Amino acid sequence: MKEELPISTENYRINQQIRTKEVRLIGPDGQNIGVVAIQAALNIANDAELDLVEVAPNSEPPVCRVMDFGKFIYEREKKEREAHKSQAKVEVKEIRLRPKTNPYHQGFKLRDARRWLETGIKVKVRFHFRGREITYPELVLVDMQKIANELSDVGVIEQAPGLEGRSMLMILAPARTKGKKNPPKKSDSEEKKIDS
Repeated sequence: MKEELPISTENYRINQQIRTKEVRLIGPDGQNIGVVAIQAALNIANDAELDLVEVAPNSEPPVCRVMDFGKFIYEREKKEREAHKSQAKVEVKEIRLRPKTNPYHQGFKLRDARRWLETGIKVKVRFHFRGREITYPELVLVDMQKIANELSDVGVIEQAPGLEGRSMLMILAPARTKGKKNPPKKSDSEEKKIDS
């Protein structure tokens, strides 16, 4: 079983942990009470049945606030969890090709890349060179442009093709078409009827 950890008070000193003689006090309603002795501030917090929390220890005198510390920690953790949930996780898939990969096999890889781009996943297109193939990078650049053109309806080039060691790499990102809907294309027979 997992052991429950106590609430971390590392960042904040509360109640008796505050060691200064006087503090600038903010009351439980948020009003500024002013500079008071530490004992008077502790009495105000006890009367309100709340905690005295040092929120700005580096100011002179330190700023303390009367609040429910447990509730404060809970709300802070809740905000952190929400922020963590809303972070987008970027997934990147890779297709690896060679300059001598034939068009039939490239078709399989492009079909996978199209499927990934449609689901919102980025795609790395990597051509790996062997031996003297690296002396003709312009041939691979032409292939990369063909791939980018074939996938232009579902993806856009995020990183242009460039050499990286013995590979040429290009990154495609999904095209943003959520807000825009393309009108359905009319067939040739419908266009002829309109022209007549």
